[in-house]
Amino acid sequence: MATTISAKDVSELRGLTGAGMMDCKKALQDTNGDMEKAVDLLRQKGMARAEKRADRTAKEGVLGSYMHFNGKVAVLVEVNCETDFVARTEDFKALAKDLALHIASAKPLAVTVEEMPADVVEREKAIYEAQVAESGKPEQVRAKIVEGKLRKFYEEHVLMEQKFVKDDSKTIGELVKEVSGKLGENVLVRRFARFELGA
Repeated sequence: MATTISAKDVSELRGLTGAGMMDCKKALQDTNGDMEKAVDLLRQKGMARAEKRADRTAKEGVLGSYMHFNGKVAVLVEVNCETDFVARTEDFKALAKDLALHIASAKPLAVTVEEMPADVVEREKAIYEAQVAESGKPEQVRAKIVEGKLRKFYEEHVLMEQKFVKDDSKTIGELVKEVSGKLGENVLVRRFARFELGA
């Protein structure tokens, strides 16, 4: 017997995910009315759609900013989308604001792994290789250990790999994909500048 989906449930799911009414109804039907599973299903679909949109040009957007209450840390971040309409939405502006706050707190060095300066990566790699050599670990596992340490370094210092300071169950990359899925446009973080007095 099919589960009856009420308009109230559809409305609640829409409020939680920002997905369209028909998508919400279908997700609830597919999950037999399980709200949590329906949210997960819509998030997965949204992220899948966000992947498909990744090659579309994002030239509109906003500059998000954050100034710490003591005036000693400030951040500007450029977040892009495809249309001016999406750039003016509350969800998009909230993302830019959250990203600026996150950058102030987490101090990333680059937006993506690819943008991390090569000299910084080489320096870290050399340190890890020296540490592993001194540890006396067998030769065949050393490269894997260095790779693991480098991955950890990226998770700590690359914006898109960092855990979101307001919700560490997701990375910044996942947060951006989530918003992209919700808004139906390619969303990307172009660049940021973090200023710290006396640093």
